[in-house]
Amino acid sequence: MTQSRKIRSAGPLTYRGDAIPETTTDQRLLDRRGPADWVHTDPWRVLRIQSEFVEGFGLLSEVGHAVSVFGSARTKPDTPYYELGQEIGTKLASAGYAVITGGGPGVMEAANRGAQEAGGTSIGLGIELPFEQSLNDFIDIGVTFRYFFVRKTMFVKYSQAFVVLPGGFGTLDELFESITLVQTGKVTRFPVVLVGSRFWSGLRDWIHGTLLEEGTISPGDPDLMYVTDDADEVVDIIRKSHVDLARREFESEQVADEAAELHAAQRASDSSY
Repeated sequence: MTQSRKIRSAGPLTYRGDAIPETTTDQRLLDRRGPADWVHTDPWRVLRIQSEFVEGFGLLSEVGHAVSVFGSARTKPDTPYYELGQEIGTKLASAGYAVITGGGPGVMEAANRGAQEAGGTSIGLGIELPFEQSLNDFIDIGVTFRYFFVRKTMFVKYSQAFVVLPGGFGTLDELFESITLVQTGKVTRFPVVLVGSRFWSGLRDWIHGTLLEEGTISPGDPDLMYVTDDADEVVDIIRKSHVDLARREFESEQVADEAAELHAAQRASDSSY
């Protein structure tokens, strides 16, 4: 007898029991071994993708300042990184930030738990997987997406910073995507903070000793990432980054206003002749 499976929300749908598909929507979209009449089915997927964007935008549009926290789903409660994730969630909430995670267990649960127990807004953005993984129990606002790329857009669009605790491939994927967006100027309000200096030291050494030495990144690129072991410093880094950015924007606006005034004065002078 097959074991009953939990309810899982996936965007606007809810699957129950054996109705949960063994393959995911992402997998079916990306698998080129599909039916020969793909031209008749793929265009309709655009509407489903659109509906996920609409749902995500509608759900998160009024969240306010938020920080995404990433890390391993395999981290167990009562371990140092779980406790650190929970402390970070608490301090971010106390500083006025909503906390966004991937909605799963481990570090994600820890950050959601810290935020919720501190009275902050705790958000979970889950993903449909070929194995069961429901949203954790410490989420105030939650949705499970079908498509990874839609979910990633929500993380970046509604976060003002990324905090990255130790994790696996998924965590590294989010880390390097965020660094690429910062490096290429696609996002500007985006400090990226790595938590756990011992865990991340090998990666930092490789970035400096291989990528930088080989010239595949620019000299200032490694400085796009902060590294700390302290939850208070995480909040301080994020706050300081946003204050510095606000000051630069204000100074830039002043320069633009002065240039506009000078241009207007020049035009008035020219018209007087």
